[in-house]
Amino acid sequence: MAKAVGIKDIAREAGVSVGTVSNVINRPDAVSAETRNRVREVIERLGYVRSESARQLRAGRSRIMGLLVLDMANPFFVDIARGAERAARDAGLGVMVCNTAQSTQQEAEYLSLFAEQRVRGVLVTPADTTGRTIATLRRHGTPFVLVDRVADGVEECSVSVDAVVGGALAMRHLIEQGHRSVAYVGGPPGLQQVADRRTGALKALADAGLPPDVLRELPTERLDVAAGRDAGARLLGLADRPTAVFCANDLLALGVLQALFAAGVRVPQDVAIVGYDDIDFAAAAAVPLTSVRQPAVTVGELAAQLLIEETDAEDGEHEHRQIVLQPELVARGSSLQRR
Repeated sequence: MAKAVGIKDIAREAGVSVGTVSNVINRPDAVSAETRNRVREVIERLGYVRSESARQLRAGRSRIMGLLVLDMANPFFVDIARGAERAARDAGLGVMVCNTAQSTQQEAEYLSLFAEQRVRGVLVTPADTTGRTIATLRRHGTPFVLVDRVADGVEECSVSVDAVVGGALAMRHLIEQGHRSVAYVGGPPGLQQVADRRTGALKALADAGLPPDVLRELPTERLDVAAGRDAGARLLGLADRPTAVFCANDLLALGVLQALFAAGVRVPQDVAIVGYDDIDFAAAAAVPLTSVRQPAVTVGELAAQLLIEETDAEDGEHEHRQIVLQPELVARGSSLQRR
């Protein structure tokens, strides 16, 4: 492999000092036009590329922020990344996106990578529910913003969507459609979003004067389509099958829909389905999916803006904020009034 061209190579070829080459790159007005043109010609001819990481280390400030998400296969997190990238680009920054695939080990490895790369800060949806993720970031002194998660205290910024309200919206809709037996297909119960959506569903039942056992639990280990198909198979095996399903995200809902279709179960006539996130695929499903919409792009954009504000602020001047956005229900064919 050919050795990368360095600043010393440029200086030697152009017959100038290393300091002159540095001035041409960083302070061109300090160099005469003749020398500047000669050095630039050598730079172009040799294919020199400035080491941005080295420059950032010397300056003590990176132009890259990290984004750590649970699952890039979920369009919800793709939209969060889009929003974060938009805000970063407006500030002249870039985003390094890493996918933990809901693995605490991968999360720890990426946090170490971010620390080694001296990223400006990290936007993170923690996979580890023990708090070790936040502890690691604090230990490294890395600024961070929690994404799709409410901060427990006031020592960090967060941007989230009210999942309790979202869960209540979904359950209230099913109650209004006449359902009195509903399965909740949730992901790992340790994930706060999953727990909050369940809490909201139970609150809607209580508000309607219905007992909590209207909600039947069908937990899953993951939040993907395959887990939804597995939950759908379990649902089909129940002797007293619920008449509706509320899923913790749209990927689970699409998996349940596939399992029901394969078994000849009609949606929504036999079983109604409500998902969560309102990803693009929800409206395009064989039966358009009712879903609780989250403003994912806005979540990513606001989170990146908070991180930029924190890293640009003088010591002690930044005030941590916890922004909570509101979801909305988008009703479609998968939960039409039962006939």
